[in-house]
Amino acid sequence: MRFLLPCAAVVGLSMLSGAAWADQAAASACSAKLSQDGQLIYGKAAPTVTAKTNIRDAVIDVARPLVMNGSMSRETARAAGEAAGECLKLLQ
Repeated sequence: MRFLLPCAAVVGLSMLSGAAWADQAAASACSAKLSQDGQLIYGKAAPTVTAKTNIRDAVIDVARPLVMNGSMSRETARAAGEAAGECLKLLQ
């Protein structure tokens, strides 16, 4: 009985880490299907995503400077940002 609780804790923690890896793998697979602009937004926003991150705000924080400096049109940024946002949700 003394060893049952630590074993249960190890199994529980390994299941949690497995779920996190599954989400990362799914997000990576999703991002591979994005356009070049979508991958750019995803790549810059992904490191900032946590469980509490507002995905919309994270995408806007990345896309706005790209539009303002002329690297991307508003229409392109909107479409790429929406697609990247769907992939970023998988990281949460």
